Amino acid sequence: MIVLGLILLIIGFLAGISILWTIGLILVVVGIVLWIVGSLGHAVGGRRHYW
Repeated sequence: MIVLGLILLIIGFLAGISILWTIGLILVVVGIVLWIVGSLGHAVGGRRHYW
């Protein structure tokens, strides 16, 4: 999710499409939050770890 968000951020920045920039930023933030919660040992989405 983080990688997809970064790709959308780059494409949105280069193409000047603000909706891709916004979606990419949201995906990066959600991916980082899931990564942190998963690394703390909490089950995320029915999984014991998220990667």
